[in-house]
Amino acid sequence: MKNDDFFRLCKKTIVDYFNNRSDKTDKYEITEEDVFIVWSCKTLQNNKALLSTTVSDGMYYEITYNGDKKELYLDAYKKWENKCYRIGE
Repeated sequence: MKNDDFFRLCKKTIVDYFNNRSDKTDKYEITEEDVFIVWSCKTLQNNKALLSTTVSDGMYYEITYNGDKKELYLDAYKKWENKCYRIGE
């Protein structure tokens, strides 16, 4: 799968995932313009990307495409905390 095709598929997958799980009483949905790619790599026929959205919910998403099996895997994560540790001066 070409990178551009993979990125479009990732964004569509995140939009569908978010919009199908958001609280319908909020009457808020995202579009592909609200999804951005933080990091990605391609190794042989496999792709992986880390994505997030403009929504301030602390979520980020990992999508992996297995080119051998033609399968797409989605992992959704919630950011719980961001701490700074000073290591020496």
